[in-house]
Amino acid sequence: MKKIAILGSTGSIGTQTLQVIDENNCAKVQALSVYSNISLAEKQIRKYKPEIVAVMLEDKAKELKIKVADTSTKIVSGLEGICECATYNTVDTVVTAVVGVSGLIPTISAIESGKNIALANKETLVAGGEIVMPLAKKNGVKILPVDSEHSAIFQSCNGDSSKIKKILLTASGGPFLGRKKEEIYNMTPEDALKHPNWSMGAKVTIDSSTLMNKGLEVIEARHLFDVEPENIQVIIQPQSIIHSMVEYQDNSVIAQLSTPDMKLPISYALTYPERKYCGTSSVDFYTLGSITFAQPDTETFPCLKYAFDAIKVGGTMPSVMNGANEIAVAKFLNGEIKYGNIPEIIYKTMSEHKSISNPSLQDILDADIWARQKALEVI
Repeated sequence: MKKIAILGSTGSIGTQTLQVIDENNCAKVQALSVYSNISLAEKQIRKYKPEIVAVMLEDKAKELKIKVADTSTKIVSGLEGICECATYNTVDTVVTAVVGVSGLIPTISAIESGKNIALANKETLVAGGEIVMPLAKKNGVKILPVDSEHSAIFQSCNGDSSKIKKILLTASGGPFLGRKKEEIYNMTPEDALKHPNWSMGAKVTIDSSTLMNKGLEVIEARHLFDVEPENIQVIIQPQSIIHSMVEYQDNSVIAQLSTPDMKLPISYALTYPERKYCGTSSVDFYTLGSITFAQPDTETFPCLKYAFDAIKVGGTMPSVMNGANEIAVAKFLNGEIKYGNIPEIIYKTMSEHKSISNPSLQDILDADIWARQKALEVI
């Protein structure tokens, strides 16, 4: 049984990870981290009895410490506290379920401590893939993908990506599939948050609607499976049944299919190389009837193109693209910009950045800070 830390335990992936553990008893929770939701954190502490819990906001950490004073759980705070959870001595696997580039430093700390990573934080590899993957190899650490698409690729190639000719990365198309640019320019957050197939956090759902989520996954796939960008093809598959496919040198294609439920890739990452039932339903092919495919519309959804541009440039450009996107999405969710401003902000920010090749961690973090400031200027 794995002994795990969950970074982001009160978010969508974090709570579903705990549901998977409840279903098949596949792991012991040793450490948790949360941003500010101490009400749910207290419930998790009392149920799972972790040895240590980190709260990003210091004042909230103080509140939680008082609430759980009758338990033996140690409460820590800030980024330093999250890194303490990620490197905790009794932990062997870290589930990185935080959203955004904030997951990069704790993930690197965990890798340096020899912990295996169940990776649900896209931005870790988007911003820091050039550093993270070599570091994992150096430390003999497994990085097991939790994203449904990357889990599908991992399963389709049985963990061996050496003979891949092409990755066929599927996308649902989001809530605005089939619409034109002028039709969606003024869409509201409520419109964009109505994903047809998946239940996810707000930021990831908005990214899915702009196809930036798929762009982030392209960059992540490039690093995870060591495949060049030109050998990654995005395919719209609206039913979200085929989660991704792999084409081999002989032109045969292997795909992974299942109902759209994040508990399956979470469970596979926690139980690999075994498979255990995790409460997901079977695909009913008679009811499904058909599975359809289409080419993505990058004129209406240019964020996907920007992601390909960023990974082709490499260096600090993916970090800049990601930082600009995080600012743009936050502004949109707060009602401060229009939906159509999201790709505009990303494009303008990227166009003003001179990428640094072979970046250090500090270069990547500096590029992220620069991008966020620049994105605020171009709004």
